Amino acid sequence: QVQLVESGGGLVQPGGSLRLSCAASGSIFTIRAMGWYRQAPGKERELVARITSGGTNYANSVKGRFTISRDNAKNTAYLQMNSLKPEDTAVYYCNAAVVMVSGTYLEAWGQGTRVTVSS
Repeated sequence: QVQLVESGGGLVQPGGSLRLSCAASGSIFTIRAMGWYRQAPGKERELVARITSGGTNYANSVKGRFTISRDNAKNTAYLQMNSLKPEDTAVYYCNAAVVMVSGTYLEAWGQGTRVTVSS
């Protein structure tokens, strides 16, 4: 019922930057929260950043380097990633907690976008 479409992943050199975007679509009344998670091979999926009306939170490993933001009018979240390190290499997933027009609460995940940081 809710679709999240991600873009912006790719290959970058260490120290470089990428900007990921996640657009939510469907019969959405409001989005309570949006977040970015990542999963590297052989590791568990972990929270990278999350944004709600109350603020933001980040994984310690990305604090000071990544910034999450949201355009409420476009139902879109962004993840600005600066000073990228090889250990940031992972598949990044968008997540949203959504209230539909019907009143139904849903949690949605994007398909994932691959970020590779390598020289």
